[in-house]
Amino acid sequence: MSNVAKRSSHAVMLAAAAAIAGCTQTAPPDDQPALRSGSAEDERACLAAVAGQTGNTVTVLSSEFSEAATLVMVGVGPDRAPWRCLISGGVVTEVMSMVDEGAL
Repeated sequence: MSNVAKRSSHAVMLAAAAAIAGCTQTAPPDDQPALRSGSAEDERACLAAVAGQTGNTVTVLSSEFSEAATLVMVGVGPDRAPWRCLISGGVVTEVMSMVDEGAL
């Protein structure tokens, strides 16, 4: 293999490694605020809906507003088990556990 080909191969490997490294995501530490673009009213409605289904303590992990529906991710219990809540026009349309209970 020529020196040019070796350098080119090395450059491709470095670019691939950089691209892969850019794909990793880490969750923010517990002391950082959650990402929230949903309204406080929608978040409260989802907290009430999830608490009603689980009978446990709940906290907002994140919320994401969209024209179709706002997605509110809720942590349940001391381990913050993830639940998903969709709300549109002030009406909760879906509440669902995101835990794969079959794997437990």
